[in-house]
Amino acid sequence: MPVTFDHTRIRVSDLDKSIHWYCETCGFELLRRTDRSPSGNQLAHLQIPGSSHKLELTYSAAYTVKFPEDLVHTCIRVDNITTYCEMLEALDLKIDLWPSDWRERFAKSKKMAFITDPDGYEVEILEHSES
Repeated sequence: MPVTFDHTRIRVSDLDKSIHWYCETCGFELLRRTDRSPSGNQLAHLQIPGSSHKLELTYSAAYTVKFPEDLVHTCIRVDNITTYCEMLEALDLKIDLWPSDWRERFAKSKKMAFITDPDGYEVEILEHSES
């Protein structure tokens, strides 16, 4: 029997803000939104076009988003990390682990960057050609 990896769920403190951030920053598209799941949560299912894996954002007023630092991160791959990171800079986003000489470092070593979503979850950024 084949098995596939379908989605990852994270809790968020503001569903609209998180939907906007992931769509504008990471290229996700909103697949569907549920204002009341059977357990009472608000849900949003997001997906990057061309990817089969989904991100489920879950909001509940009764839940406070707290997690240990560096516990959870997601990762996206882009065609050209330099162009993508320039776009992030234009959005005034702080890019973590980002050396001031990043263009020179990217030419010589692995291209990797991190950004942080509104709740503190890290999103790792890698280039498609990197492994």
